[in-house]
Amino acid sequence: MNRLPVLIANRGEITIRIARTCRALGFPTVAIYSDADRFAEHARYCDQAVWIGSSAPKESYLNAEKVVAAAKQTGARYVHPGYGFLSERPHFVEACEKAGLIFVGPSAESMRQMGDKIQARATVDALGVSRVPGSKGAVANGAEAAKVAQKIGYPVLLKAAAGGGGKGMRRVDSGAEVESAFEGASREALGAFGDGSMYVEKLILEPHHVEIQVFGDGKGGAIHLGERECSIQRRHQKVWEETPAPILEKFPKTREAMFLSALKITRGVKYSGAGTLEFIVDEKGNYYFLEMNTRLQVEHPVTEWVTGTDLVAMQLLLAAGEFELPSIPERRGSAIEVRLYAEDPHTFLPAPGKIGLIQFPSGAFVRSDTSFSAAGEVSVHYDPMIAKISIWGRTREEAMERLRVALDETRVEPPRSTDGLQVGSLRTNLTFLRRLVRHERVRSGDTTTDLIEKSPELTVPLEVQVTREMAIALALQHFVQVSEIGSKIQNLEGIRSSWSLRALEEGLRS
Repeated sequence: MNRLPVLIANRGEITIRIARTCRALGFPTVAIYSDADRFAEHARYCDQAVWIGSSAPKESYLNAEKVVAAAKQTGARYVHPGYGFLSERPHFVEACEKAGLIFVGPSAESMRQMGDKIQARATVDALGVSRVPGSKGAVANGAEAAKVAQKIGYPVLLKAAAGGGGKGMRRVDSGAEVESAFEGASREALGAFGDGSMYVEKLILEPHHVEIQVFGDGKGGAIHLGERECSIQRRHQKVWEETPAPILEKFPKTREAMFLSALKITRGVKYSGAGTLEFIVDEKGNYYFLEMNTRLQVEHPVTEWVTGTDLVAMQLLLAAGEFELPSIPERRGSAIEVRLYAEDPHTFLPAPGKIGLIQFPSGAFVRSDTSFSAAGEVSVHYDPMIAKISIWGRTREEAMERLRVALDETRVEPPRSTDGLQVGSLRTNLTFLRRLVRHERVRSGDTTTDLIEKSPELTVPLEVQVTREMAIALALQHFVQVSEIGSKIQNLEGIRSSWSLRALEEGLRS
């Protein structure tokens, strides 16, 4: 079959990832770029590239008319939205269809049913799937939100109906906080998604965040490709994803019930393409529907690792009419993905800037998805993710060890001055990720969504930890020879926190 061009309505690493599969299948590719991305890697990687506006997302990547016009201008037949931006906007699907383009994703109807968080709750209620308690629909203001919160009990979450990635979300612990939290969350949601609608949801304490990857044929047929646990989060945004989910290793019956619920929903809305059903799982193995992401997920590589599938290829072939729904694939081994961000590793606030040095690990069992190279720049206008690093192993323990090595081999630094000093505003969370992979709770699989909040040792500045270690080392000098300090320190593991030793090792290594 003649493969016609695919316009990728996105930027950065996901554009390159989609384009790579397009190349393998013989689909020509079209990139779009804004002023800020004139020299971006994703624009150079594709066969064609079209400028669509200024750096502000509303003037470029979120402008459906400009994206459709770029597709028509270049002769593209398909539009793949990636994730974020216009990927879950029903009006964009309809705009593509009106222009004679094929949207690589679900129908506008399915998207309205499940992409809108409020409508999704009503849909799963009708299908008989349990969900997190909360308001039936959107709440008009803070006063209405307070009434719902009073009924279901604090703490609660105020959440954006069109949201995702933690944007437009606030935790509320008392009635006195509702008004200001509602205003702030709604304002943030309006700026991020163009929709300030909010709903209220019960906050389940110490939960596990587990999602099921599904794929539907649009005719009522569907398969699942297993689960991913995404419990390790900061600011309600995921930084670590893995499969199999450690919590479900304890509750195999819960896993099977979640698969059935996910397929029930996917088939019930005649979903087309790749999608993810997200659930909350408590310590007793009870699960509750949270939301559906009607698009490809950032963390899809971990599913591809264990199933041997290419989810983007499945999406493209379905859109081209060349796809037959396979049986549920066998899953093998364990996979983990971490997200490398340009952000302060202690506060998680964005810290974008120019890149002077960038180095990723290589090997048969490691995958680095990025769009950056040396002399690149993380823009202030967009999400500060630099890369996704994912690993496969025969067991979780093997995957963890491979990830540890991979992170130790990764380097991302700002430029240096002529005297060798680092300059510029760029900072990354690499030190944080290195601590995370060594953390006892992470290594044991005890990863609830409050792990980072309850583990201050993960974000304490390195110099503070090293100072503490140096104090211990100086004390030891009173009764051991300098040459013996190393072995004595190793013997302290049983009587002091392991994280501080690892921090010292990191400091000495750097």
